[in-house]
Amino acid sequence: MQVAKANRVNERIRISPIRVIDQNNEQLGVLPTHEALQIARDAGLDLVEVSPNAEPPVCRIMDYGKHKYEQAKKNRKQHSSEQTLKEVRMRPKTDDHDRLIKMNRAHKFLEQGHKVQFTMLFRGRERSHKDLALQAFNEIVAEFGEAVKVERPARVDGRRMTMVLAPAKK
Repeated sequence: MQVAKANRVNERIRISPIRVIDQNNEQLGVLPTHEALQIARDAGLDLVEVSPNAEPPVCRIMDYGKHKYEQAKKNRKQHSSEQTLKEVRMRPKTDDHDRLIKMNRAHKFLEQGHKVQFTMLFRGRERSHKDLALQAFNEIVAEFGEAVKVERPARVDGRRMTMVLAPAKK
């Protein structure tokens, strides 16, 4: 993610003259900086440099605090729609009722639009019964049916077997 450079505001604008746009998006023309700053103060607003590389630089008269709040709100909304990977762990000996509880939790994650990684943990002699884990994963996929798509099929990685499910497109 790229860090945005902060805009220069009010007295931090050192260059003169500047092109000024007022709060109603009307161009006031090219003015000396001190004159544009006085117009902004009379309106009870801030003078914000919006295009420093232009010739002359473009500054806008606006409420800078409100502008920063709107930008932060837009960024939060943008990040909230991202998918995250949630994990549900179980063992080959996990009882049917406990597996049902874990399935319900995974179902809620999928409804919220998250991907779910099912992890089957093996201990001791359970490692030789990977076929039971594969059967459990196949039952899970069958139970969800058309509501999910298998993004990464079951595969063994050391003492664990993982599978990733994603919500199907509506």
